Amino acid sequence: MQESAIFRSGGRQFRVSVGDVLEIPAIDADDGAEVAFPEVLLYQGSGETKVGTPVVSGATVAAEVKAQVKGPKIRGFKYKPKKHYKRAFGHRQRLTRIEVTAINV
Repeated sequence: MQESAIFRSGGRQFRVSVGDVLEIPAIDADDGAEVAFPEVLLYQGSGETKVGTPVVSGATVAAEVKAQVKGPKIRGFKYKPKKHYKRAFGHRQRLTRIEVTAINV
C-alpha cells in the first residue's frame, strides 16, 4: 500500500502521494525551492491511518517547487440594463506547480 496524505494549502485540500505533481494556489517560493506543508489532515500508509483533530501532529508534506504558472483565463461581464453600462474583464489565477518529494510522520 502506497502512503498518501491529505494536506491543506491556500484554503483548499489536496490528496497526494510521493511523486505527484499538482498545482496549488500561489505560494511565495522560487523555482527549485523545497517547501513543507505542516497542515496534514490525514495520513494513510504502512497499514495505518491517522486522522488529525484538526491536524496530524508532527506530520508534514515536503515538496519541490517546479514553476510559477497562471491558470486558464476566466472572462467576466457586468452590465446594468437600460443604463448603457457594460464592463468586460478577465482574470487568470496565479498557481504554483509542485512535486511531492516526501510525506513525513
